[in-house]
Amino acid sequence: MRVKCVICDTVNDLDDNSPLAKKLRNRPIHTYMCEPCRERITIKTEQRLATGNFRLFRTSSPIDEDF
Repeated sequence: MRVKCVICDTVNDLDDNSPLAKKLRNRPIHTYMCEPCRERITIKTEQRLATGNFRLFRTSSPIDEDF
């Protein structure tokens, strides 16, 4: 299966029977991101988390409800 990275537009080949290929084929809302882009975003996010000025808004917490 040929896939294209949503960030850098590189085209990669995935094994048709891999779990990622099946997920992309069955759920079109999921997008593919190549490993260099995924690593770069992970590193940058960890750096922002380390500054203390970055908050993830995944769930509401009692701290967030005060604002």
